[in-house]
Amino acid sequence: MAANGSHEDAGRAQPPAPRAVATGGGRPGTERAQDSRRLGRELAMRAIYARDVGLARPLEVLAHLAREEDAPREAESFARELVEGVAGHLAELDRRIAAYARNWSLPRLAAVDRSVLRLAVFELFHRPDVPRAVAVDEAVGLADAFGGEESARFVNGLLGQLVRDLEAGEPRD
Repeated sequence: MAANGSHEDAGRAQPPAPRAVATGGGRPGTERAQDSRRLGRELAMRAIYARDVGLARPLEVLAHLAREEDAPREAESFARELVEGVAGHLAELDRRIAAYARNWSLPRLAAVDRSVLRLAVFELFHRPDVPRAVAVDEAVGLADAFGGEESARFVNGLLGQLVRDLEAGEPRD
């Protein structure tokens, strides 16, 4: 969402840098793997955003961002899987998002929100290794870090309804 509260793009050429980037910081075991995935999602969302606004090819952006962030190999690899997955399922993801974006057409959504939602919906439907709650929580965090004032609330509401319908076996299409 734009800073003025609308879902129309604020004209940003790229999403702002997040307030903090989790890189693992020497934490052992599971926490480090989770941090690597969190960074991978951030990198993937930024690459998906760049594609959405026509800046560059997403995998080139991803490679650049991974170098810039000094991302661990696991984070970059996970991000690549997400970017390729979103690209490969884009029409389906957009259809699913549009079914839940009440009173908003997909083009009217802020590009950051659209990118975050594409990533989350891809994880919800195509990554059985990612728990639904994690996909939603991570998306809300990305929306909060990169989007406008109301982005996190909007993303949480849309994904919350989608997950409730998915768990009831009745997702909108």
